[in-house]
Amino acid sequence: MYETAHVNIGLDKTDPKKLAAIARVESALVRGARRYFEERGFTEVTVPHITRATGACENIDTLFALDFFGNQSYLVQTGQLYLESLIPDLGRVFCDGPSFRAEPAVDERHLTEFRLVEMEFPITKPGTVDELLDEIEGLVQAMAREGLAQEDALRYLGAGRGAGVLTEPYERITYRDAVKMLGGCGVRFGDDLKSSHEAEIVRRTGRPTFITHYPIAIKFFNMKQNPQDPEVVNSADLILPYSGEAVGAAEREWEYDSLVRRLETSPMLRQLERRGGSIEDFKWYLEEVRQRGIPHAGCGVGLNRVTQSLIGSGDIRMSTAYPQNREGLM
Repeated sequence: MYETAHVNIGLDKTDPKKLAAIARVESALVRGARRYFEERGFTEVTVPHITRATGACENIDTLFALDFFGNQSYLVQTGQLYLESLIPDLGRVFCDGPSFRAEPAVDERHLTEFRLVEMEFPITKPGTVDELLDEIEGLVQAMAREGLAQEDALRYLGAGRGAGVLTEPYERITYRDAVKMLGGCGVRFGDDLKSSHEAEIVRRTGRPTFITHYPIAIKFFNMKQNPQDPEVVNSADLILPYSGEAVGAAEREWEYDSLVRRLETSPMLRQLERRGGSIEDFKWYLEEVRQRGIPHAGCGVGLNRVTQSLIGSGDIRMSTAYPQNREGLM
């Protein structure tokens, strides 16, 4: 269904026109996101880029550590918790900025710095992911429509003709469904899906695909446990053609006692303690939830992964104007 585009960009700095074309596509995607947020009543929040562990994603070991006037600090990976704290006052909120990962891998999927578009918002149907998936689908489709309008840039990059699928309805399956679908690949419940598994799922569905309700053991501590199926959380990843997982999302845990219990037993906290940190790093966030927690959900959209899918490239370095990795510091 998809025409593979053999794109040679990002790694070749001798062709400034290719870099400019990528920059145009990236700019269009951001413009589409901002237009969507404005139309949907979101407020933009400027989040800190030097943080405590509250700026981390699941894996503390991928944080870049800094000395902040004698205090341990890190380059931000996500603004999620900062956005969450403003939901009671602002309602729908979003941020757009860099995410830094100390990823040792030098490959087609990972960068040490990339752009992350995040949103958090109140929900009216706690215990489900339907509102969340609808919001993500609307956002990514709005981004894709704006990106597809850059016809000259896409043509110069040799993009395939399958990108229009990003603006069509997305498939929705559960993690358990995905495991069954991948039965011949040796995947069992509790395994984290690999990029090859994601590619196979999208190949079979023929469209961007949400995978929902991942096992609780492999997800972030503040993802809401599903009340009907305690083995899973109300989470979702959006898998796109070519790029794989481009969005990570979940209903958030907004009940204080459950949140503290999940954090205290999380692998993330154990990693932090090995670095000399403690649950005190999350004190301000926990206090916000204790005093003002309300049902809400949110996500992070990896801009470079959306660009990669739109262009039809198998390598994220080739869909990023200035890709940064362990071997490519600029």
